Amino acid sequence: MEDDLTHPASGATEEGAEHATVPAGATRPDDDPEAKARGICLRLLTSAPRTRAQLEAALRKRGIPEEVSESVLGRFSEAGLIDDVAFAGAWVDSRHTGRGLGRRALAAELRRRGVAEETVRDAVDDISAEQEEATARRLVRRKLDASRGAPDATRVRRVMGMLARKGYAAGLAYRVVREELEAEGSEFDLPDPDLGT
Repeated sequence: MEDDLTHPASGATEEGAEHATVPAGATRPDDDPEAKARGICLRLLTSAPRTRAQLEAALRKRGIPEEVSESVLGRFSEAGLIDDVAFAGAWVDSRHTGRGLGRRALAAELRRRGVAEETVRDAVDDISAEQEEATARRLVRRKLDASRGAPDATRVRRVMGMLARKGYAAGLAYRVVREELEAEGSEFDLPDPDLGT
């Protein structure tokens, strides 16, 4: 009866499958830190793009020796599986377009993901001042439209808070909000942060 429960590949029974014998000279994947590191990286990269620093942290957390991590990550980089420049460019494009994040917030997110400062600057510089202003203006219009009927002071506070959280500079935020309020005929007096009035 035990023959019916035998695995053809290993010869182990159901009850002892986790204790299957390994042929002489072969290593189990768990015993080979390089194979384990490759597996970890591939699983992580399959679910979402990652930076080199994120993969490094995951390998360190799982106890992979540093020299093995460097070797595996180097090969993945050479093969084009890890590309922080491409990651940063795609991240900036996606988050600016989809979530309306400003350059400051995008740079902070990339730094948290371990992207090198020069790469962060290059990626964020791909967003022109005009693009950033157009995105801020679109966000402000949407928020102002959604809050019609509320007191202007409340609307301004909400819009300014939203722009600050999304990483827009105060000067740009004040200017865009003031212009959009004027365009809808509001007489709310929004002070100019540059003039102190």
